[in-house]
Amino acid sequence: MSEQSYQVPFGRDRLSFHLPPGWTMDVARSAAGLPPAEAHPASEPSLDDLVRAAERVVIVFTDSTRESPDQALAGRVLDVLDRHGFGPERVTFLCAIGMHRPSTHAEKVAKLGEAIVGRYPVIDHDPAGVVTIGEIDGVPVEVNPLLVAPGTLVVALGVVEPHQYAGYSGGAKTVVVGCGGPRTIGATHGPAYLDQPGTRLGRIEGNPFQRFVRQAGAMTGLRWAVNVVLDAEYRIVDEASGPPAEVHDRLVARARQLYETPVAAPYDVVIAGIGAPKDVNLYQASRGVTYIGLGGRPVIRPGGVMILPAPIPEGAGEGQGERNFLDVLRRSDDLNAMMHEMRAHGCKPGEQRAFMVAQLLAHYRVIVVGASDEAVVRAAHFTPARTMDEALALAQDWCGSSTPRGLLVEHALQTIPVPV
Repeated sequence: MSEQSYQVPFGRDRLSFHLPPGWTMDVARSAAGLPPAEAHPASEPSLDDLVRAAERVVIVFTDSTRESPDQALAGRVLDVLDRHGFGPERVTFLCAIGMHRPSTHAEKVAKLGEAIVGRYPVIDHDPAGVVTIGEIDGVPVEVNPLLVAPGTLVVALGVVEPHQYAGYSGGAKTVVVGCGGPRTIGATHGPAYLDQPGTRLGRIEGNPFQRFVRQAGAMTGLRWAVNVVLDAEYRIVDEASGPPAEVHDRLVARARQLYETPVAAPYDVVIAGIGAPKDVNLYQASRGVTYIGLGGRPVIRPGGVMILPAPIPEGAGEGQGERNFLDVLRRSDDLNAMMHEMRAHGCKPGEQRAFMVAQLLAHYRVIVVGASDEAVVRAAHFTPARTMDEALALAQDWCGSSTPRGLLVEHALQTIPVPV
């Protein structure tokens, strides 16, 4: 086993490594594909019906941190709009950046293609320019004003994949969070929601975060979603279009077949593969270790070590949410006190990721491999390592075992290891 070679994603490339003597390593992978989907009746009303009743259409698409094939999905919608004479003056593409940094022109083109960007208005959501349209359980629902303009049909594009808070992403989340305001994002991503047992990776039923997303989405002009499920190579393995909740439920059932995989837990060390685009910054890449360590049934033993290969060329991240994340960690010598403060007073958008990191570090140690800025890694209370060999040697020392059991999760954001 010690001579066996392994690989883990690293940016757009891969890192190869060998196990030290005495180690054993299991590998968790999502399924290679899905069985054929069941036939479903066409949704009523159809997209044609909704377009006929609309004056304008806003198509919400994901930002560069999501590997969603938005150009192809947008094409499905534009085919319908063209049939009904909707030209560029009646269609707007809205990039769901949430509290992330604005997208660049090149990123918009990479997402939608030159033909769409050159013909249609393509703009970023502005979290500072939201309107409040109501509240749910005391939480204000702030959204981009384009989503509630009279006569506007909103269509959301996106991908259904495991998500720490929503259970699975997709559906109305693209609109409610991706085009939401600071108070909405701050409240739903704070301890008041994250401490609830139903707010868990892979969970839909009884998930208060998911319930909020669906209720808030229904308050906007969102009536249609085009979502996909992707395999580990980001190829479409299933797709659905229709009312957002209906599409989401259908694809979550399919995604479970692909992403949830049994493993012989518990493990001493877990290696969380991320790869591009999520490992562009630490805010996004840290999801890999929190997904594994803070799931409903963690597969790593208490006191275990997690290894996160991530180049993080943008450091912690360049958006306001990412800056909030690093700032609160950098100034917090006592992470327990930081969590207590957030539970008592809430947190700013982005700080919720620091809250998750603090929860993780209360139980495990985390090594980040290959980071371009090791100071950022240290500021987040993680330990930097230049190579996988260095990380594995450090993990073995911390484990205090000459025969550690390891688990390699090649795509930690697309795999939910389930203990058996």
